[in-house]
Amino acid sequence: MDLKNNKNRWKHTKFKQSFYHACQGLKTVMGEERNLRFHLLAAALALVLGWFLKLAASEWLWLFLSITLVIINEIWNTVAENIVDLVTDYQYHILAKKAKDMAAGAVLLSAFFALIVALIIFVPKIYNLLLS
Repeated sequence: MDLKNNKNRWKHTKFKQSFYHACQGLKTVMGEERNLRFHLLAAALALVLGWFLKLAASEWLWLFLSITLVIINEIWNTVAENIVDLVTDYQYHILAKKAKDMAAGAVLLSAFFALIVALIIFVPKIYNLLLS
């Protein structure tokens, strides 16, 4: 069995092709995952609020970092769920539950981080805006 030829059969050799498939992956996860759409809506609201409050460059960096972490973890959570479902053929298994729960936990932690970042950035600015 020639593993090298079999491996290369699935490998994309052109950047354009790899980019296309990556975009298809993003399109798929946005279309199928309700939680990702919720996170994207929250991110859009945070970005609009940041623009309105005229954030400093360092605040923008923290905001983008937290948004990106949540989105990446939500995508990995979806990947984990799909792989577990494929391997278990949608049958319950305690290890499958653990894997899905851990992936969801990563999303929860990153969302909590994003919330803390948002509170640290936005609360003082909104408070000062209300006092002036």
